[in-house]
Amino acid sequence: MSGRARAVAVLAVVVTSLAALVPAAQAAPRKPPRTAVLDGARLERTRARADHDPALERAVADLTARADAWLGQGPWTVVDKPKPAPGGDVHDYLSQAPYWWPTTAPTADNPWGCPYVQRDGRRNPEVDSGTDRQDAEKVFDSAYDLSLAWYYTGRRAYAEKAGQVLRTWFLDPATRMNPDLDHAQFIPCKYDGRAIGIIDFSQSYTSVLDAQAILAGGAPGWTAADRTAMGRWNKDFLGWLKNSDFGKQEGAAENNHGTFYDLQLAALAYATGDTALARRTVLDARARRIAPQIAADGSQPQELARTRSWHYSTFDLVAYTRLAAVGRHVGVDLWGYRGPDGQSLFKAVDYLLPAATGATAWPHPELEFHRYAATDVVHAAADAGDRAAVPKLQTPPGGDLWALRPAAEQLDSIAG
Repeated sequence: MSGRARAVAVLAVVVTSLAALVPAAQAAPRKPPRTAVLDGARLERTRARADHDPALERAVADLTARADAWLGQGPWTVVDKPKPAPGGDVHDYLSQAPYWWPTTAPTADNPWGCPYVQRDGRRNPEVDSGTDRQDAEKVFDSAYDLSLAWYYTGRRAYAEKAGQVLRTWFLDPATRMNPDLDHAQFIPCKYDGRAIGIIDFSQSYTSVLDAQAILAGGAPGWTAADRTAMGRWNKDFLGWLKNSDFGKQEGAAENNHGTFYDLQLAALAYATGDTALARRTVLDARARRIAPQIAADGSQPQELARTRSWHYSTFDLVAYTRLAAVGRHVGVDLWGYRGPDGQSLFKAVDYLLPAATGATAWPHPELEFHRYAATDVVHAAADAGDRAAVPKLQTPPGGDLWALRPAAEQLDSIAG
């Protein structure tokens, strides 16, 4: 070996040795994902201790079990439903009103069995066939679970599957969904679509926004072109949500539909860079939503009037607590708001606590009570204040994933 070669070899050994002596804490910090609902910095802190915290290891095992189940499913697309939406465009999303039922047996002249009548809280099973609703829910859930599983494990297969799911549903020209909900929750022989169908996306699409932000942090199989195209889709969808007649009607709703509309609007605005709209939406929710919708005792009268009063009381709070999380990104403390009669998100959660912790029965009508439905919203309140109730919560099916994705989900989900 020449003298020059020996010198290069010695230098390489020295450099390697010195690098090994540099404390890990001095390595360049990873940039947290710019999530719309989740706290990206908190996710980074959680990931840093996930492999040596027994509680987190159990949660990661539950998460990866869900992600593993998605690997063999999908991808899904709006173009494969048996019949296109009214108007004939197979790229239009189509869903059917869940609580509307036919009154007669279908015939050749009346294939739907019209007219339809409403049965609140009773889901018509035909809505799960022939439309896009179930497939959309699988897209939302799988993209979220898979992106989070990649984030915490680094396993390439999770990221690649999440990217495939998103590209197929939203981006590929042959299979993409048009960025509107003109035909959501239609009623056969009555309406081609309804404003309240927007809740099909406002309930869960904000999780997809967070999945996109997580994948943007270098996930294999999610390219710069994918990120750009997905950003365009989100901007187009936001424009439809703001400017369409259906969007304006849903924004005027005074129950959980209005709350979820605000959540979707604020999250989309933040994700697409319109932080001013996001901030304004959260600020307006104080007097426009919390004050009129939550009573002085913390109850939600419009949700209590439903046959599924427990479900809808927790459901509305999923929207509120997620909206409060968006508010954190734009400098608005929604948890700190107090209405003219003392209304607040804390009071609304406190109203649920006796039933959520099993201390007392829920004193209002409920066709199918699940105590765990309140687990995530109580977690959200605990993060913002008192944590005393958390040990008394019921673990949801599939495990309690709050530590890994601290943003409320509707854990007993039924169609809105």
